[in-house]
Amino acid sequence: MGNGVKKKLLTMVMITEAVLLLFSGCGKISPKKTVREVSEKYSVADENQLIVYTSHKKEVYLPIIQEFENRTGIYVDIKAGGTQEMMQMADAASAQGLCDIMFGGGVESYEAWKDNFMSYESSEARELDRNFMSKDGTWTPFTELPIVFIYNKKLVNSSSAPHTWEQLFDSNWKGKIAFADMDNSGTSYTIVSTISQITGDSPENVVSRLYNQLDGNILKSSGDVIPDVSNGTTLVGITLEETALKAINKGYNIDMIYPQDGTSAVPDGCGIVVNAPHEENAKLFIDFITGYDTQSYAMDEFYRRPVREDVKLRKVFGDITIIDFDVQQSAEEEEAAFDTWHQLTGQED
Repeated sequence: MGNGVKKKLLTMVMITEAVLLLFSGCGKISPKKTVREVSEKYSVADENQLIVYTSHKKEVYLPIIQEFENRTGIYVDIKAGGTQEMMQMADAASAQGLCDIMFGGGVESYEAWKDNFMSYESSEARELDRNFMSKDGTWTPFTELPIVFIYNKKLVNSSSAPHTWEQLFDSNWKGKIAFADMDNSGTSYTIVSTISQITGDSPENVVSRLYNQLDGNILKSSGDVIPDVSNGTTLVGITLEETALKAINKGYNIDMIYPQDGTSAVPDGCGIVVNAPHEENAKLFIDFITGYDTQSYAMDEFYRRPVREDVKLRKVFGDITIIDFDVQQSAEEEEAAFDTWHQLTGQED
């Protein structure tokens, strides 16, 4: 490696560390202002930048983005929030050329917002499971995310816990189900769509039934589901397999059930935003997250099922019945489902 390359990489590492220090050291600093100041101070060339909007939790996106920065010398500006929030922000940013990548959120959300994404096929596409690929390349799968049930193992016996989707609607679970606000959790809409496609009921009816079953107990975010069940505030919950496995490994007072009548395993996605100011760097990012190393890391560290077919699945993952989830149908039904949710929760415009 030449001295020039070494100096460039060292400079980029210093920039990354400086930005992380500034972000973590003072909550009053504006990320946008900080990015501009650091870019000016260290003269980060435009061709070495990438703007990523993400709905992943920090524990997921940060190590992946840091490794991408270290390997490529590209500085990443990160904006994080809920799936719907970030999709709306990406929509606004696209018109102004202010965003490169949307990272995170179920691919049904990408289908619903597909006009905001440009087509791109990853250089790793030949190794990816074709069952999880976009038909037109407007999004790329990151990991496979089955929906599961959890229950408080001290307060609920395994035999009496719900094992099918219909059993969730039994009267004894009314007001005792942990479920996050659909406006703050992409997973919650995936759950609604999964129930709809398994039972044949419309998403609007599923939303109405679920809202009634929650009995006013709606959690702010999907991150509240595990602790709410573990501490006994609620008895059962619906969440992602990876979230449940991580919590069990950390010693939370829960156990997990794979629905007997099947479940969805909708991948979370990543897409290049139309009018991306750093399009080539965005392509490199998609190649990176679908690469063997990142896919293996996501499985080992985050309990996420890889979408690469050459990564051997760990034994911690159980056998599941996966339904043939129609992503396009889910995307088409999303607006009506949210309209119903807003009517019921009093959030109509």
